[in-house]
Amino acid sequence: MPPKVNLEKCDGCKAQDEPLCEQVCPGDLMTLNDNQQAYCRATRDCWDCMCCTKICPVGAIETTIPYQLGYYGAKLVPMMGTNSITWTSQDIHGKVERFRIKTRTEQD
Repeated sequence: MPPKVNLEKCDGCKAQDEPLCEQVCPGDLMTLNDNQQAYCRATRDCWDCMCCTKICPVGAIETTIPYQLGYYGAKLVPMMGTNSITWTSQDIHGKVERFRIKTRTEQD
């Protein structure tokens, strides 16, 4: 599923020349609309890599789970940290769970 942008949260990375979601998208699909807010310009070409979702500094981009894999209303939202990602999972009943995964290992 292509990313879903919450337009109330998206600030277009403060209207930088190139927002973070656009910088990290491997398919070059994310860009800003006329209101300087992010959107996916070719949703059929989205790889579901979640790079844009993970990099968004204000949490405005979400990835929804397809109906075939999850039920309507379920969400999976990442929050990037320096050395970890905290995933927030919400099921169809509103139950929320959080998981913290290290993304870097300590150097010996």
